[in-house]
Amino acid sequence: MCVGIPFEIVECSGGTALCTGRSGTRYIDITLVGEQPAGTWVLTFLDAAREVVSAETARQIGDALEAVERALAGDAAIDHLFADLVGREPQLPQHLLPANALPPQDNKDA
Repeated sequence: MCVGIPFEIVECSGGTALCTGRSGTRYIDITLVGEQPAGTWVLTFLDAAREVVSAETARQIGDALEAVERALAGDAAIDHLFADLVGREPQLPQHLLPANALPPQDNKDA
């Protein structure tokens, strides 16, 4: 399994970016996302940036990774890491909803 790790770009130069994240500072290949300004968050796999993400998305992914680490260590106190999910009903993504639950499609081009 490959896990994406968020990193914040410190500086870019020639297809590589100096980045910082939960696992320290390292050089990341940014060929797939192109040159990015300092402060941009990227989701990395095997030290290669695959996607530019928002700071909020980077935080949520970081929190989820911390929750996994804590759970593996036997710590069950992880609810605070999922504050956006606590106290709400689960919701299926739109592509998993039954067809009769979707809004009618606009057929202007039909």
